[in-house]
Amino acid sequence: MTWRGGAGFYLIPFVETALPMQLHLSSWPEIETYLARSKAILIPIGSTEQHGPNGLLGTDALCAEIIGKRAGDEAGFLVGPTFNVGQAQHHMGFPGTITLRPATMIAAMTDWAQSLSHHGFERIYWLNGHGGNVATINAAFAEIYHSVSFGGEGGNHPKLRCLLRNWWELAGVMDTCRQLFPVGEGSHATPSEVSVTYFAYPEAQKSVTMTPKIAPNGPIYDADDYRRRFPDGRIGSDPSQANVAAGEKIVRMAVKALIREFQHFAAA
Repeated sequence: MTWRGGAGFYLIPFVETALPMQLHLSSWPEIETYLARSKAILIPIGSTEQHGPNGLLGTDALCAEIIGKRAGDEAGFLVGPTFNVGQAQHHMGFPGTITLRPATMIAAMTDWAQSLSHHGFERIYWLNGHGGNVATINAAFAEIYHSVSFGGEGGNHPKLRCLLRNWWELAGVMDTCRQLFPVGEGSHATPSEVSVTYFAYPEAQKSVTMTPKIAPNGPIYDADDYRRRFPDGRIGSDPSQANVAAGEKIVRMAVKALIREFQHFAAA
């Protein structure tokens, strides 16, 4: 413990604690030291898009970030900055949504991966929070491997490997979500994902009356069609059920499964 203060201020105790395992909160010598023991890093990736009347615009990115950072802190692996804007064109009928063109996202992911590979990282685990990202992420992986194969390393077994995992597909997570919300889970602006964000940011909880209580289901096409079919942004869900306690249970289950899977991937 040290004491910090200044002229005209009382000295107060400041407890020094270890920084969390985050790349952007580390110095370059700390990353160099980390690389001496591990070549693996986790990147949370999501979207900035509407999540119904009581869900945060950053929900998809925040869920991946919350789970990823907690797992990294517990298990001692490095977590990179969150890739928090993705494929959200179909949500552009709602203010606040930000989207990328697929080509832009592929180029950015490729640059992130090549930067990390340049420094010696060989395993990049992308923890995804947005289903609309999946096709573009896989296309980015193809671009990343193409550049590796034709960039001097050659072969079909490059040192650099990427893995995509949607956080809700981690072992035990969907079972937990269904147990907590047997009715009204839906497919967008779900009580599960909103609960995860409320657990991490309880001050952001919102009480909103939604009609109907459970939103309708159905297909979506473009942004205008989405807003017309689902005017408050929800699809099949009742996120008014979201609560901090449920979010904690979901995060605990996800973190446990993530640590196990990340460690296996890092050692492969």
